[in-house]
Amino acid sequence: MMKTLGVLGGMGPAATLAFLARVQALTPATGDEDHIRVIADINPQVPNRHSQPEAAGRTLGEMAARLRDAGAEVLAMPCNTAHAHAGAIRAAGLPFIDMVVETARVAKAGGARRVGVLATPGGEALYATALEAEGVEMVRLSAADRDRFMAVVFGVKAGDVGAAQRSAMRDLAAALVSAGAEGVIGGCTEAPLLLDGDDVAVPLTDSAEVLARACVGMCL
Repeated sequence: MMKTLGVLGGMGPAATLAFLARVQALTPATGDEDHIRVIADINPQVPNRHSQPEAAGRTLGEMAARLRDAGAEVLAMPCNTAHAHAGAIRAAGLPFIDMVVETARVAKAGGARRVGVLATPGGEALYATALEAEGVEMVRLSAADRDRFMAVVFGVKAGDVGAAQRSAMRDLAAALVSAGAEGVIGGCTEAPLLLDGDDVAVPLTDSAEVLARACVGMCL
């Protein structure tokens, strides 16, 4: 039986829409009825995951419960940083696909022993734990490059996905490769909006695509 997917979205809106498009594109379907039913709460008013973590956790828990009550049977959230609140989401009592854990597994399966991560500080902390559990060393951006990365991410959230933004994200991925990364994780869902596999000299693991594939696998 096909399961209904509940999506906690809006962090940010463009990344959520791109994720939903991936779910649709990755679903093996010959007609409308073959696609997964999706109930999405695209809520850009989730409190800031960096500066208001307790409020964010409460809101995400409430969203998960509402999705459950609306008929969702599996939960997913296309925001890496907000996975710090996975416990609040799981309290709704539904299976929750952890995109950080899934992405770390996929990156390891690619054979890399040292993996660079393009992520917010909170996302970096989550990936450090997930990659360590997989026996993979994480390569971090320098402090200056992390600041630059955050500026690019906030630019995407403001609607800027232009050439300068794309060039900056390519440069940041290249910095990780120069630091010894044998693979790179797009560990913020804004990163894949600017970066393709052809832009990176080593394998790129797109966390949003990993999550979309996992959703299709669990729901079908």
